[in-house]
Amino acid sequence: MAKPAFKAKTRPYFRDLRDFISLLEETGNLHRISARIEKNSELMPLVRWQYQGLPDNQRKAFLFDNVTDPQGRSYDCSVAVGVLGASREIYKMALGLEEKSGPGEVAERWNRALSHPIASRIVKTGPVKEVILKGRELSRPEGGLFRFPVPISNPGFDGGPFLTAPYVVTKDPDTGIPNVGTYRCMIKGPNKTGVSVPPAQHIGIHFHKCKERKVRLQAAIVLGCSPAIGLASVAKVGYDRDEYAVAGAIAGAPIPLVRCETVDLEVPATAEIVIEGEIATDYLEPEGPFGEFTGYMGGQMVNGVFLVKCITHRKNPILQMFTEGVPSESGVMRKMGYESTLYKLLKYDCNIPTVMDVTLHESSGSRKYVVIRMKKTNPAQPWQALQAAVALDPSHGKILVTVDEDIDPEDADSVNWAISFRMQPHRDVKITTHKFAGLDPSAAPPGSPVTEARFPSPSGCSAIMMDATRKWPYPPVALPAKKYMEAAKQKWEELGLPPLQPKMPWYGYSLGYWGEEDEENAELAVRGEYEKVAERLQKKAVKL
Repeated sequence: MAKPAFKAKTRPYFRDLRDFISLLEETGNLHRISARIEKNSELMPLVRWQYQGLPDNQRKAFLFDNVTDPQGRSYDCSVAVGVLGASREIYKMALGLEEKSGPGEVAERWNRALSHPIASRIVKTGPVKEVILKGRELSRPEGGLFRFPVPISNPGFDGGPFLTAPYVVTKDPDTGIPNVGTYRCMIKGPNKTGVSVPPAQHIGIHFHKCKERKVRLQAAIVLGCSPAIGLASVAKVGYDRDEYAVAGAIAGAPIPLVRCETVDLEVPATAEIVIEGEIATDYLEPEGPFGEFTGYMGGQMVNGVFLVKCITHRKNPILQMFTEGVPSESGVMRKMGYESTLYKLLKYDCNIPTVMDVTLHESSGSRKYVVIRMKKTNPAQPWQALQAAVALDPSHGKILVTVDEDIDPEDADSVNWAISFRMQPHRDVKITTHKFAGLDPSAAPPGSPVTEARFPSPSGCSAIMMDATRKWPYPPVALPAKKYMEAAKQKWEELGLPPLQPKMPWYGYSLGYWGEEDEENAELAVRGEYEKVAERLQKKAVKL
């Protein structure tokens, strides 16, 4: 059954996760599952099937209302998966765009949000304070974190349940600027989780500063809130930017925040669940294994330890989860967010107006394979774009390619065509080092020390940059001209043949090296006047 057409929302922003889930249900973008679903062995495998068996435009969000554990325990908590990035359509809806918006509109909306942030506002209280848990309630066998049906993402491989959509809030101890980032958290007990603190990311920088001060890093884990915050949490918005303010710009209104009960942090007033606590900075613990964004299992890794001090939540809360892997919800979110960040960096911050699109391929975890489409006006522009893109983040960008305007950056076949015939390795390829592995299993063998796995000695990982744009005029693309292909398509449809999904290039076009005589000969050939063409060619005979 076809989904109803989505119309742009008229409200200033989605106040909370429930507000957005209602829209998803209204527009046919939600599967509401009321049947009993076991959280460890059934829930995530059911969701994963749509990523393994359906194209992007047929994927929907899931809301599980009747979740149990292996012992048959029921919960007064629902589980939502895919509500921000099950498909690119859903992502655009969360961003407040119409369904048919193009990639350029997504990038421009992000550009406006990053350029014109709206500061958050502090309110006295909110729905997230409906239930407040402290003290003994946090350590009971079925209390604390065990009140919530956190599923196992990859049963048969994961070492336990992980929070996969945690918006982890910390503050820079020097500037006080908050960071809201998404870092995996392994449930280790009713009042304890692991937490990833990668040194190249913002939480890792905050962790290091607190470690030097010999104090714990205060943190709060937000589970489920206004989509704008989730989108900002996953995107690379820059170290000196407040994600809450960027989220406000996406929403078009200040994000209301409440103060935490036990730590000096602010969290969304309409959040579903908030876990307050501290991250120890004097020791680390192994965490994992866990199925990572690379599409491979990440082994046991030494990570931070989050000690729970308080939990606040709404009555009958909704636990939000992301799927991870290739492809996955988090891959869609990273793709759409990082593409927009890179687009802004290259087109506006680096002043390369000829940049048309930036694409991150989901098969690379939406991190490693970057394609920049441009209509270059001088030969320096591809390298300006490549070198700026490779420098944005030490763990992002392993294969970076610039292509011409006639190449579809989303289509691997189109990009491979450009790499094959518009690039020479000795002239158009550069390799740079000192990149951060970011869980890339090709960096070091399994079981290697964590420092070696993250930054292999002596110069880390590497990235390859390729200028696959044309360096001079080319002959035309070898396909029938557009008018003939359009006529043939009409005939195809009249004959009732299977529906077509055209890929670029689907017709021939000139790339600069094509003269008047060539055009005339082609027209003579179509009219059947082959002998005239042969006569012209005979006049150019070469004696041997």
